[in-house]
Amino acid sequence: MTSLPVASSPLQPQPSLRAALYLRVSTGRQAEHDLSIPDQQRQAEAYCAAKGWEVVEIFIEPGASATDDRRPEFQKLMEAASEKPGRFDVVVVHSFSRFFRDHFELEFNVRRLAKQEIRLISITQELGDDPSAVMMRQIMALFDEYQSRENAKHTLRAMNENARQGFWNGSRPPFGYRTVEAERRGQKIKKKLEIDPIQSETVRLIFELYRHGDGQSGGLGIKAIVSLLNAKGYRTQTGSRFSCKFIHDVLTRETYAGTHAFNVVEAKTGRKKASNEVITMDAPVIIPRSEFAEVQQRLKQNAPRVTAPRIVNGPCLLTGLAVCATCGGGMTLRTGKYGRYRYYTCATQARQGKTACKGRSIRMDLLDTLVMEHLATRLLTKDRLGLILEALLTHYAASQNRNAARQESLRNASREAEQKLQRLYAAIENGVVDATDPTLRERLDALKAQRDETGRLCAMAEAPGMVVPVITDEMIERFSRDLRAKLTDGPVAMRKEYLRAIVDRIEVDDREIRIFGRKDRLMNQLVSDRPKLNPKVPSFGREWRPVRDSNPCCRRERAVS
Repeated sequence: MTSLPVASSPLQPQPSLRAALYLRVSTGRQAEHDLSIPDQQRQAEAYCAAKGWEVVEIFIEPGASATDDRRPEFQKLMEAASEKPGRFDVVVVHSFSRFFRDHFELEFNVRRLAKQEIRLISITQELGDDPSAVMMRQIMALFDEYQSRENAKHTLRAMNENARQGFWNGSRPPFGYRTVEAERRGQKIKKKLEIDPIQSETVRLIFELYRHGDGQSGGLGIKAIVSLLNAKGYRTQTGSRFSCKFIHDVLTRETYAGTHAFNVVEAKTGRKKASNEVITMDAPVIIPRSEFAEVQQRLKQNAPRVTAPRIVNGPCLLTGLAVCATCGGGMTLRTGKYGRYRYYTCATQARQGKTACKGRSIRMDLLDTLVMEHLATRLLTKDRLGLILEALLTHYAASQNRNAARQESLRNASREAEQKLQRLYAAIENGVVDATDPTLRERLDALKAQRDETGRLCAMAEAPGMVVPVITDEMIERFSRDLRAKLTDGPVAMRKEYLRAIVDRIEVDDREIRIFGRKDRLMNQLVSDRPKLNPKVPSFGREWRPVRDSNPCCRRERAVS
């Protein structure tokens, strides 16, 4: 068996070696308030002095777990160890648990150091380099790993109970919230979530943009929301620009609807835990539950795996809109008798069989006729449109009067930020605060940014809201007549575009067909001069150019001919 050099007997004469110290504590709180790192450094330096070794480098890890190698200072240490010529000959730690609390990782990295002729030495667990010493080190590493897992188990149990009682467990709160002290239990400070008046306005804006758009069109997509927020200067709680992932996380976070989930995934692997291990706690509501559910339904509907982009441009009238009521899969074209008969069939059943979905098929001409006749006779009538739009106008008018409390909250936040700035200026002038303190500039900048942001949001909240459009009976009648004509006559591609302008999805069940749409989209189509279609460049079409000569190549061909 090949033995690895770990430590020499203290009785043997030691040559002058270069030592690197590695000092670690597990949490940032220990690094700030504990004396462990200074004590580790004092003992390690005294040990090296007694051996006659020179301390050439010190690596301090102020708050990182030793269960893995995701530690910045540890990575710097291993990179320095691999350099040629070597920068040190030994790595000195207070105990092997400071280096690793995983027996496999400990042995793996001991061998990495040994290949560079560097020894790992523990000042409290001195061992030789014979096989029995290697075995003892491995046994101690197993005990360290066991102790670490036991500590993690008890810590998680305490955090779960803290969440059950409705308290926050110390991580960064979700965007739109902040933590406030709820109560004290001895030296422990219990905190709860509170709505941040500045960030919560951005959260409401994100949901409003996704549901209703910016007043110029229907609901915006995630990329469009990202572009709009970044263009207007909105930023996250860390000052970063918004991204698609961040917006998607906001739209899918159930915390905003009043329910926060704790202990959802494993910290190291990211694996989702069983539902019985997840702890739910109440949170202040930013988005009403009904609006949150509406957004989740639309996200599910717009997911590419549900509606592939190619389906939108398909030749069938209802492809991309018709879905199976059982599984939610799209209803796609299937033919029989060499194309004589055409059906809408559940795509899940067609691909994966009846074990995936019992599915259903319906004649294409029958479903097209049923849907179009229902829209023409039940929805696109003057009376029915009048009732729908009247309710929507009432909602718009009520929403304009709903932001008084938000405006007052923003004004209070703005005044609070300004008062903090004035108090800080007074403290500097009176000599209470040292003007040369390096953290003072950061605090001033943060307060100024908070004041400016609250001022900007106050101005936006106090600005005139969206003007409620005036709709007359003549407008409703003209809109109803024109849209019925567009839906019942013309090329399939054009009829499909008009249909998608007012319908979100069509659920096909065994005994009924359910048509879903949004009232705001009807409103947008009605108040515009003509129905707005999805802007796109026509593709895979042979007759989309309105004028042959609009293409320069055609003009050249015509001139040559």
